[in-house]
This record gives sequence, structure tokens and C-alpha cells, in this order.
Amino acid sequence: MANTSAVYARIDTGLKENAESILSQLGITPSSAIQMLYSQIVLTNGMPFELRLPSGKPTAIRGMSREQLDAELMKGVESMKTGRTYTADEVDAELREEFGI
Repeated sequence: MANTSAVYARIDTGLKENAESILSQLGITPSSAIQMLYSQIVLTNGMPFELRLPSGKPTAIRGMSREQLDAELMKGVESMKTGRTYTADEVDAELREEFGI
């Protein structure tokens, strides 16, 4: 038997459930995922992804070029075409969670 140690962490219940659902679909246990993360930390001598502060607030329309605005609007059109739509309440909740507004 390998020499092992336990790792205990408290995380948001929804985050845990969503992550474990994805891991299950991939055929990976939470313990294996943590083992993979720790292995990558050792291999890269740091976090295996970029760490940076979020941009803060969403960009106001007046701060966008015409091309940027058109690209963002097209994302919405494509989402509607594929059936990925959200209620106003869902959008408000997401903005509140992500940007605190």
C-alpha cells in the first residue's frame, strides 16, 4: 500500500457537485483529480494555470469598438440559434455572482 495522507478542504456545495459531475463523466474520482493537480503543481513548480485578478466590471457598450460590439452581439445570436438561452433572473444572478452588481 502506498504511503498516503488525507487532504481536507471546504468548498462551495454547488461547485463541488458541478465539478464531481464533470469528473464522473470523465471517469475520474475527486481523489484522482486532486492527485493530478498536486502532480502538476510539482511538475510546473507552481500553479498549472495562470492566476490573475478578474477584469472587474463588464465592459460598457460605449467602451467597445463597432467590431467588438458586433462580435458580442453575434455571440448572442449564435447562442439563441443553438437554444442556449437564459432568463433575465438567471442573467442577473450571474452578474451579481461574477461582478458583484
